[in-house]
Amino acid sequence: MNSRLQAQLEFLFEIDQLKHIFRRTKLLNGSRYENDAEHAWHLAMMAMVLVEYSNEPVEILKVLKMVLIHDLVEIDAGDTFLYDEKGSSLKEEAENRAAARLYGLLPEDQGREFIDLWREFEKKETSEAKFAAALDRLEPIIQNVKTEGHAWVKHGITKNQVIQKNQPPLMGGSRELWDYAGKMIAECADKGYFKD
Repeated sequence: MNSRLQAQLEFLFEIDQLKHIFRRTKLLNGSRYENDAEHAWHLAMMAMVLVEYSNEPVEILKVLKMVLIHDLVEIDAGDTFLYDEKGSSLKEEAENRAAARLYGLLPEDQGREFIDLWREFEKKETSEAKFAAALDRLEPIIQNVKTEGHAWVKHGITKNQVIQKNQPPLMGGSRELWDYAGKMIAECADKGYFKD
């Protein structure tokens, strides 16, 4: 087997671990917690279905690549809950180390492409990164709506926290999706899903 193929296969074997990284949100039927691989798949489907709502035209293949690789770093760094301020302060350094290790398993050209896409997603400056980030924030909102605010209730999250953390990236990628999310959040507040 050639060394390039060997490196690619080793990377693919390694990222199977993403299936064992569980998030704080439950599947829509509430039966269990979602894992990071399921999250990435759902975001890819959302990107294909909802692309027309992006604020700006996007290259859909680039968006798909971003949503599929953006959480691979959590294999090493773990999943940091969006509302965990203490964990968030340590997140960047741990994820940078994880990105170097994981994407470093690939042949140099592919590793560079993946780490560049990951960094682009993290910076949220391009139209593709903004749209991908909007989807990344919309999915857990939908999950909380469908599970009677499970993660919000369990962790004592306030409506204000949800708006502060989610409005900027959602508005940055899709004002229309933010409008929809804002209505869902208001309905959840009426149902008592928030600490406040």
